Amino acid sequence: MYVSPAHQRRGVGRALLRHLVQASEAEGIWTPQAGILKENAASLALHRQPGFREVGIRKRLGQLDEQWRNVCLLERRSTVAGV
Repeated sequence: MYVSPAHQRRGVGRALLRHLVQASEAEGIWTPQAGILKENAASLALHRQPGFREVGIRKRLGQLDEQWRNVCLLERRSTVAGV
């Protein structure tokens, strides 16, 4: 998910991620996953707030500015769905 720079730091990402978690649990999804560039500290911090955790690094998986980047694989285990 990407938030326009004009709308960053206003809680938009947090609200969208909260809605995603709630919707996934309502649909019975037990483990949503995210792949985030390792150097994207803001997005990693945002995902950790609702309980996503790092489960691994996928080497040279994503490209940015024509350079291959490592992608952090995160997941969140529901305490509601699949229990």
